[in-house]
Amino acid sequence: MRVKEKCLRITSIGGQALIEGIMMRGPKKTCIAVRDPNKEIIFEEVDLHPIKEKYPVLGIPFIRGTVAFIESLRIGYRALSRSIELSGTGESEEPSKFEKWLTRKFGAKVDSVIMGIAGVLGVALAVFLFVFLPILLFNLLLKLCGEGLAPWRSLCEGLMRILIFLLYVAFVSLIPDIKRVFQYHGAEHKTIFCYEAAQELTVENVRGHSRFHPRCGTSFMVLILLIGIFVGIFIPFENPFLRSFAKILCIPIVMGFGYELIKLCGRYQNIVTAIIAAPGKWVQRLTTKEPDDGMIEVAIAAMKKVIPEDGADLL
Repeated sequence: MRVKEKCLRITSIGGQALIEGIMMRGPKKTCIAVRDPNKEIIFEEVDLHPIKEKYPVLGIPFIRGTVAFIESLRIGYRALSRSIELSGTGESEEPSKFEKWLTRKFGAKVDSVIMGIAGVLGVALAVFLFVFLPILLFNLLLKLCGEGLAPWRSLCEGLMRILIFLLYVAFVSLIPDIKRVFQYHGAEHKTIFCYEAAQELTVENVRGHSRFHPRCGTSFMVLILLIGIFVGIFIPFENPFLRSFAKILCIPIVMGFGYELIKLCGRYQNIVTAIIAAPGKWVQRLTTKEPDDGMIEVAIAAMKKVIPEDGADLL
């Protein structure tokens, strides 16, 4: 027994100081499972319809990759906001003066404003670290080593980008709350593997499976970085601002190819797909950690809520 790749798209929303929970998205339902302050698992189904249901053209190959990424951000935002409400976190803490000022200023919309600001800052940081900074560093390297290095611009920028990504992930994994997010990430993958192997969803069965999955978002990110090296060859600009702008315009193309490769790896098991999936699985050693039994219990609980009763997800 096996599930189709599109049936299970998983997003971690766990954190020790914030939320103990997981969101599972199946072919028909999306469910949030979180632990409340009493450590009980509570559920809520989230009514989230993919935009491609309304506009089918957005579901065609090489377009659906960018759409899927935007959808994952939208769904993640909704799930995170709702999971905080369900878990009852933050209600007992005294708000800071800054939080009180924001509440007076924006009223009931304060949470949305904070999340929006955080999102904008996050995007700005990502553009600086993974687009602008490698270009700037290579230009400095070019001045030191001479024009003989120029033909290797795209490769060098790509390797710098990958190195920055690995260092960033390794650094944030040292933060206790982020480490628990990565443990929930591992619980999700193990639970998916257990279900796809047609085994009963028990803690013991789930624990025996791998935490490295070919359809992981980490693998998607790694493929984007690798494909970006090839795309960068065709961008002629050397100016950091012009080259960064051109790379940003190419992001939908890169995402489109990356998404199709991820789907290919999920659909077929052969030497070619194994090679494609290998870099992402290796990086998952950083973005997934071995979960404890309580985390696996939450993952199983969420999974059971989205499994179609009619077996529509089975091949």
